[in-house]
Amino acid sequence: MPLTETEIVIVGAGASGSYLAARLSRAGKSVIVLDAGPGWQLDDLKSSQIWARRLRWGGPAVELKGENPVGVNFNAGWGLGGAALHHYAAWPRLHENDFRCQSRFGVGFDWPISYQELQPYYDAIQDRVGISGDQDQEIWRPGGKPYPLPPLPLLGQGRAIKAGFDALGMATSPIPMAILSRPYQNREACILDGWCDAGCPTGALYNPLVRDVPEAEAAGAQFLSGATVARIVSEGKKAVGVEYVDAEGERHIIRAQAIILAASVIHNPALLLNSATDEFPDGLGNAHGNVGRYFMTHGLCQTFGLFEQETTPYLGITGGELMSHEEYAKDRGGEAPFGSIQWLAGQAMKPNDLLGIAGSRVDLFGAELHDFMKEAARGLATMNGFCEELPDPENRIELSDLVDHTGSKVPRLVHKWADNTRQLMDFAREKGEQIMSAAGAGTVWSTPTAHAHLMGGTLMGDDPATSVTNSYGQLHTHNNIVVTGSGLFPTGGAVNPTFTIYALAARTADNMLENWAAYQ
Repeated sequence: MPLTETEIVIVGAGASGSYLAARLSRAGKSVIVLDAGPGWQLDDLKSSQIWARRLRWGGPAVELKGENPVGVNFNAGWGLGGAALHHYAAWPRLHENDFRCQSRFGVGFDWPISYQELQPYYDAIQDRVGISGDQDQEIWRPGGKPYPLPPLPLLGQGRAIKAGFDALGMATSPIPMAILSRPYQNREACILDGWCDAGCPTGALYNPLVRDVPEAEAAGAQFLSGATVARIVSEGKKAVGVEYVDAEGERHIIRAQAIILAASVIHNPALLLNSATDEFPDGLGNAHGNVGRYFMTHGLCQTFGLFEQETTPYLGITGGELMSHEEYAKDRGGEAPFGSIQWLAGQAMKPNDLLGIAGSRVDLFGAELHDFMKEAARGLATMNGFCEELPDPENRIELSDLVDHTGSKVPRLVHKWADNTRQLMDFAREKGEQIMSAAGAGTVWSTPTAHAHLMGGTLMGDDPATSVTNSYGQLHTHNNIVVTGSGLFPTGGAVNPTFTIYALAARTADNMLENWAAYQ
């Protein structure tokens, strides 16, 4: 029989949900984790391009609106481990300026915490996970402990593209990766076979199934898969639990002292909006209309080059080999576009499917595509420019008129690129082609801009009028409802968000355990 009462119920078993389940259950708290998708295990993961699709969002469809709709399925996860099960493990830190966009540049918001406050949590998490990198080569890296492992090796793609950065006088470093360059804490090193996109069954790439879920289960936490949460249950102005529908369609209620929302950036605000009551008719935490507002993503500019030399593009890791933050300064002065750019270069590619070699030239068919594939399998190289998007209240998650199998309204995501963001992406695309040409590529091209990473929608801040939660993720209106994940980010910078998600979760775990009465 499903349990009906616990101290803490967690909605979502991705990066933050699984980590918090481990931390809190090990400290003696009773924890139940509800996840809508399958209960994956490490030995379920297969090195297959078709398999990779199964790890993307597979629940009720999200309605997409706006001039530039966002590809939710690719950026979200499905099942135990969430998006962190198929993430590419590039783990840079945010820069100090990312936390102070409003006070230093007059745009966006300031975070309610500084980089210095988050630094100890970055340091602790990198030791837990085992990050491979070279902090000395990362000349732009803010303060913190050295990485516990040396960087992963530079392969054919990385060596080819590095020549272009060098020629233009742009510094590079190995990407800090949550992937083992050598054995660490009973885990084996990466074999560099380029299958990160389909999940990593060896455990070399850190995901929740490697440590967080096993630790949580060993400490007594229970994970219920196929459990879709329909609403937060309230009694008067107090949240007292959640209602969910199980895999057989049966409806249950779990009462809890504290509720942690660790679902996706899309589904956390949707759940708050779907949980409206007479006391909170516009949704929980939404007294000022900010739930779902200020959604952000990264504009992704992908540049390719064909080289005469062998680049072995099918080997390595999906996240890439090489990083540059030479264009991370936000204010370029004059008429230049505002915002940070991060370069990640040398992504491993397989022949086809979502991130495949064939997809880089969707304009080719038949014999032309065949000839291209023969050449590209030997000498293709690629790099990605990640461009910052500033928070805009009109980019938002709201509720659709459609309902899912639980009777709840499905989320609608509305998104449009601002003019500045378009200009920043054009700037990045032009710079990427310059770098690839300087590297000696015979043919250089870029693909249309895509979206990478989901952020915002439940912003944290000190002012309830402009934010949804405090710096620990507690709703301003409900101290026993905690939101986690990148939905908290007041600004997104240009770096991959997973490292920061874990660091924030570690800070929240400490506060919950030290100040448990403040969450009742």
